[in-house]
Amino acid sequence: MNGMDSLARMLLVTGALIILAGLVLLLMGKLGGGGFRLPGDFVIRRGNFTLYFPLATGLLLSLILTLLLNLFLRR
Repeated sequence: MNGMDSLARMLLVTGALIILAGLVLLLMGKLGGGGFRLPGDFVIRRGNFTLYFPLATGLLLSLILTLLLNLFLRR
């Protein structure tokens, strides 16, 4: 497999993941689950300033994506 085949495969997988993420977001919006918060997500409100820091959500998504990419892109 040359470099172009590898690049093409990576672009196809990335595009499929983006489409899948878009579909999930559309479904979540229609089902009323527009956003979810885990216990490790921080929200700080001070007057007219709000900071949302999704620490636990980011860690969970990172773990899931790492497992999926290792499963599908293993040589």
